Amino acid sequence: MIGAGTEMDFDKIFIKDCNPTKMGGQAVLEGIMMRGADRMAIAVRREDGTINVRERPVKEASGWMKWPIIRGVVSFVSSLVTGTSTLMYSAEVLEEDIPEEEMEEPGKVEQWISNRFGPKAAFNFLLYTAVIIALVISIGVFVLLPTWIVGICGKVISNAVLLNLIEGVLRMAMFILYIVAISRMKDIQRVFQYHGAEHKTIHCYENGLELTPENCMKFERLHPRCGTSFLMFVLIISLLLFSFLGWPNLAFRILSRLLLIPVIAGISYEVLRWAGRSDSAVVKILSVPGLLMQKITTSDPDESQLEVAIVAVKACLMERSPEERIYDVDSQGNPVEREKKAEKAAVPVKGKELLPESVNSSVSLKTEDRNNTSGEYPENPQPEKILAGETSGPLTETEEKEPLQEEDPFSHLAEVYDVFSEEEGLWSGEKQAQRSQYLYDLGKIMNMDDVLRRSSGSER
Repeated sequence: MIGAGTEMDFDKIFIKDCNPTKMGGQAVLEGIMMRGADRMAIAVRREDGTINVRERPVKEASGWMKWPIIRGVVSFVSSLVTGTSTLMYSAEVLEEDIPEEEMEEPGKVEQWISNRFGPKAAFNFLLYTAVIIALVISIGVFVLLPTWIVGICGKVISNAVLLNLIEGVLRMAMFILYIVAISRMKDIQRVFQYHGAEHKTIHCYENGLELTPENCMKFERLHPRCGTSFLMFVLIISLLLFSFLGWPNLAFRILSRLLLIPVIAGISYEVLRWAGRSDSAVVKILSVPGLLMQKITTSDPDESQLEVAIVAVKACLMERSPEERIYDVDSQGNPVEREKKAEKAAVPVKGKELLPESVNSSVSLKTEDRNNTSGEYPENPQPEKILAGETSGPLTETEEKEPLQEEDPFSHLAEVYDVFSEEEGLWSGEKQAQRSQYLYDLGKIMNMDDVLRRSSGSER
């Protein structure tokens, strides 16, 4: 018992018979990222209840990057980049369920980079910009600001150890207040619940039980290898390390604290690894500050959140070779077929850019009767199959489907256009004239009778 509301059962946190693994993770927006031995998996709950999963292979550190202390620095930097990218990915998945009219337009800089260098370059730009901004703010607020504030006390306090102690305590107080403040936000409360689901699921896996919500629910939401504990180790170790440097002028203090950040991160990583493997009394005492912070950064999850965590863990345990995959499953992990949404892109045909190319998105659109008035449509055949002549795209109700000549590879392109023009809502209203004009011009270029026949029914 540590105090009211802070009770901790160490026997349920440092479980004797468990088998510690390399499995770890991070809570994201409506989901969880898990990292196993050879891959990581991000599982995000969609609005319709299904779970989007993205698997990615991970490279094991080798050579000098596996040396003690250095591996901690490498892990720290990697965690910053990976953590930010997984947050951005979970946000993208959630955005796919937002109606287009409610979507915000990307910024001018993002649009310029995307148009000039491609969407991947735009994503990387946003990713590393976010990491740099987060680093600058974190270092400025939690490293530089406390030493500047305490520097004012140097006029009345001459003891260097005491000044460093005050600085360390102030830094921890500012960090705790920050965590408490953001924990009031509704979205962050959901993230903290997923954080608890991550810990419970890892406990269940490391204790050899079947991964079910019922089994996971039995375990503590606190875990000795949590990143929150790592941050508390960083704060405590920095307090001790800075005390050996005395209390020089402000410029030297700022420089020394910046240069020692990698060293502190490396030492903290080694302490965290030791804490995750040991259940000794010393480890339990050292882990108390981090476990107390986890009382704030985790909450008890519900069954649906545990289902997401279980899907993420199971994805990391797949026997198939690790590679980039994006797919959707139900709450039990069974594959779910989703309708693909195409993005417009140009396909060069005889030196001209004429037709949109299929770019499969992980977004899903609900299948509706294509004859309804809402503009929704059923699952369209894959465009690559249309181009190969294996199937054909949908025609309007008044049109008769005629066999196309397989020896003409371009004869199917009009139907590919039908697929995408319908998807973009071009089948009704003023857009119908645009479709007809497009097909007519296309037919003249390619001498395609079938295309000309389709466009002749509309007024030109």
